[in-house]
Amino acid sequence: DAQIRFVKSALWYYGYGRPELYGLPCDGSAGSRELLLAFAWLLHRLHLPEQLLVQDRVRTGDETSVCTCEDDLPCSQEGRTEMAPECSLEDQVDVRYLQWLSGRLRFQWQSLHALQQEQCKLLHKIHLFTSGCHMDKILGHFSVTETDLIRQPENYKQLLELLESETVQLEAFLEWKQLEQIYWQWMEAVLDDMSEEGSLCKSQDAHPKKSPLPKAGSCCHWAGSLLGKIDRLSIDLTSVHDQLQELVTHRQSTWYEKVKTREEELQKENFSAAATKTQETVKLKLLDITYRCAPTKKRMHGSCRLVFRSKDSTDKTGFGRSVRKEPIPAVSATEVIRELQVRKASLERELKQLQEECRQRMDEIAQGLDGVICISP
Repeated sequence: DAQIRFVKSALWYYGYGRPELYGLPCDGSAGSRELLLAFAWLLHRLHLPEQLLVQDRVRTGDETSVCTCEDDLPCSQEGRTEMAPECSLEDQVDVRYLQWLSGRLRFQWQSLHALQQEQCKLLHKIHLFTSGCHMDKILGHFSVTETDLIRQPENYKQLLELLESETVQLEAFLEWKQLEQIYWQWMEAVLDDMSEEGSLCKSQDAHPKKSPLPKAGSCCHWAGSLLGKIDRLSIDLTSVHDQLQELVTHRQSTWYEKVKTREEELQKENFSAAATKTQETVKLKLLDITYRCAPTKKRMHGSCRLVFRSKDSTDKTGFGRSVRKEPIPAVSATEVIRELQVRKASLERELKQLQEECRQRMDEIAQGLDGVICISP
């Protein structure tokens, strides 16, 4: 049950919108074709083979991930509430437990940051002490893997096995690319069959069913009189319903007039405050547009190899390139830090704006509560 719930939650997170999957039983007794469609959707949406190759790649050099592009979600957030798996009352959690999880996650982030700082210090020592020892003069130093092989040469067998495993995966990926077109043709046939079955079920459900009530002609005398009374009651209820509908329409029109008058009064009172807020919002948007439309170079995203460059080995531009006549394209840590600082400032401005909107919304809700005192933190 836990595995099935996890699969449904993961597919919901990535935006899989087929409701038939979320209605499958939790014992795994049905739904093989639905799982097949979901797996094919993941293949197309997330590019799973390519991601597996990147994840299982043997890294002989010291690498780090660099990303200065916009933060994009894996898919649209719209419509996830409707397609979310149904949760029972047992699945609901206490808010205090969520707060404890949030604190634990914050502690784990701090521990991870401290470990990354320690790793950077150790990498700097290895790159500095092995500087000038590598055969490739562009790199100039050993990586952690190469240093470990020098210290323990018997570990080369394990590295060789990893490289052979990566070669097998690459060969399987090439075979998949050759047969990929056949697989998608098969999936189209499966999808067509399921759509035909669904339309057939809908057409069967649409057939009118016979009324279980007997006809008036076949009833006895007392049943006929009872049906006459029911008809008179139905007529009376219809007239009462019409009267209530007229009354509700009159009340609604009166209420809408009062609300419109009150809105006009509030607009006159809060016009200056709304104008100030609009000006601040426009300034923030202009700053973001100026930043995004600036003639900067292409955003960096992906994995990069860490190469140690001392001040003597860098050129005058300070971009961490070699002094050779054909420098390799590289990026300095200072440039990445500058890009991330600009992005951080933009996100902080957006966060403050959202916090202010939430605070105003909470104040409006608190004003409608009688006998409740709200103290801001």
